[in-house]
Amino acid sequence: MEKILVIDDERPIRSTLKEILEFENFKVDTAEDGKQGLEMILANKYDLILSDIKMPKMDGMELLDALIEKGIETPLVMISGHGNVETAVEAIKKGAYDFIQKPLDLNRTLVTLRNALDRKEIVKEVKKLKRKVSKGKITEIIGESAPVLHIKEMINKVAETDARVFVTGGNGAGKELVARQLHEKSPRSKMPFIEVNCAAIPSELIESELFGHEKGAFTSAHKQYKGKFESADGGTLFLDEIGDMSLSAQAKVLRALQEHKITRVGGDKEIKVNVRVLAATNKNIKKEIEEGNFREDLYHRLNVIPIHVPSLNERRDDIPLLVHHFLGIICEDLGVALKEVSEDGIVALQNVNWTGNIRELRNIIERLVILGNAVITKEDVNKYANP
Repeated sequence: MEKILVIDDERPIRSTLKEILEFENFKVDTAEDGKQGLEMILANKYDLILSDIKMPKMDGMELLDALIEKGIETPLVMISGHGNVETAVEAIKKGAYDFIQKPLDLNRTLVTLRNALDRKEIVKEVKKLKRKVSKGKITEIIGESAPVLHIKEMINKVAETDARVFVTGGNGAGKELVARQLHEKSPRSKMPFIEVNCAAIPSELIESELFGHEKGAFTSAHKQYKGKFESADGGTLFLDEIGDMSLSAQAKVLRALQEHKITRVGGDKEIKVNVRVLAATNKNIKKEIEEGNFREDLYHRLNVIPIHVPSLNERRDDIPLLVHHFLGIICEDLGVALKEVSEDGIVALQNVNWTGNIRELRNIIERLVILGNAVITKEDVNKYANP
């Protein structure tokens, strides 16, 4: 039986809603203000919350803020009086599911509540699917070679702080993984980890992507857009391939790092942001500075803690561990029996020139699983690893 909490300072409304919803086979609790409601939410698990906006002690907007702050995702439907419609709309923008206007219409109320409950189930399914999709991704750094042990030690020392980290290394070497580990081991781990691939975004759009824009800021800006700095507020922003960022965007990033404030494109309002910034590049950044492509002052702001991720060719001792790790993931994803790699097959893989690093290794293992035999041999590696 689904459980609903009704919060309203008017006893007749609480009683009426409780009676109607219990008739519809819901389990219903009631609270007379936001403060009491919040205490009940923290002590119990509810499937849906129905809250008035205007109440003593703690109103509906303050309750919504408290739920967001505590990471409680229970759907919240606002009850608004005639003069509170604008506030109710603002509540939806902040995360409330919907609002119902007084006097309450029975059919509209029931439809809204059922839609909110259905949406909750959809969100739950989406999260389940996302977990399934991400199951095949590396969640920790695989390897026991000296360079990898050094990186792990650095991460453990630095993660607890808010120090900025500048990660360097070739394509596919695992720079993003280092950034994710820094986030997951940090006090910000429950807040967002937002990644921006600076090389994949056109230079004319990078500022809008990072800082957001106001409606009408440019031709295609049909509505206000919240940028990645705002989306990462409280968490971590990972600027991947920052060496490809335009100089004008670099100047704004520098200002954001200095002042902890941003301004949306086309706007003049300063927005405070609390973000830990991690950056990475596959370029020789000092050469980029010499050639005038990268701001030296931004580099020094970002390069508080430098971490270099070695190429796979520099850590060949880790290849057996990586091979067995990928074999387990790929065989499970493809629904085939777990395959093995012979000793001479491992040696052959260690002798490959891995220009694409770990990303290339994973692709080759998948190819060998699909095309190779139950036991992958040196001959299979020679045949399929360098087509």
